[in-house]
Amino acid sequence: MSGGGGDAVFGDGVFGDGSFGDGVFGGLDVRGAPGDGPVAFGGRLGPDVLLAAYRHGLFPMPAADDYASAFNEVRFEEAVAAGEVALLPGAEDDPYALAWWSPDPRPVLAPDAVHVGSRLARRLRNGRRWWTSADRAFPRVLEACARARQPSWLVPELCAALVELQRRGAAHSAEVWEGEELIGGVFGVAAGPVLSLDSMFHRRSDAGRVAVADLAARFADAGGRLLDAQWDSPHVRALGATAVPRERYLAELAAPAEVGPLATAMLPAARLGR
Repeated sequence: MSGGGGDAVFGDGVFGDGSFGDGVFGGLDVRGAPGDGPVAFGGRLGPDVLLAAYRHGLFPMPAADDYASAFNEVRFEEAVAAGEVALLPGAEDDPYALAWWSPDPRPVLAPDAVHVGSRLARRLRNGRRWWTSADRAFPRVLEACARARQPSWLVPELCAALVELQRRGAAHSAEVWEGEELIGGVFGVAAGPVLSLDSMFHRRSDAGRVAVADLAARFADAGGRLLDAQWDSPHVRALGATAVPRERYLAELAAPAEVGPLATAMLPAARLGR
């Protein structure tokens, strides 16, 4: 498919001086990019590019199928041609199959401020025999999240890149267990002091919320300072998220940080209800 002429948008567009700086996203001025639509299209999914995107305040939304890609082209080709949305090098055959987003405002929450809720806290304290772990079943959490969303933006190329990032220690999952059954989970990518939460699932009521609270607690213990919920919604607000301007989010993302490895041990979920 055509992509606004098929060329990267430089010069007066969102790419500032047109240089790529420290990588594909190094010259992308996210601060002046759209807050309610894609910042860029194109590029290729891979672990290095993916991690660079999160470090620059972006995350990917691959088109689930050809129809979704065609819809992106029809809706945004004028913005691309005007230089308001960038085209990245790579995937020239169908650049609209991969969108990069950086919403403004951005919903965030402190790792120690995840709202479990009094009802769930009581249930956890009063005998709900759930256990949690981290990074022990990352591929299974990824698969469950993909299965729960159809058509899914978790395409095979993105899943492969995420699994590699988890192997490197840059992506994390939290798992909720009832006996030996995986009943909930969440995963995300860590960039400096920020953990960007990508997706969650549950097979028991509230198991997804418990997974978020567990991953937040482990990230805080490792030295992390902020959780990024990506998309604002009543659901993330109920977890305790507040919307902040993108400029503030980018400042938090760039702050110096020493974040250690996450603890992976099996722990009782009851501790999250105290």
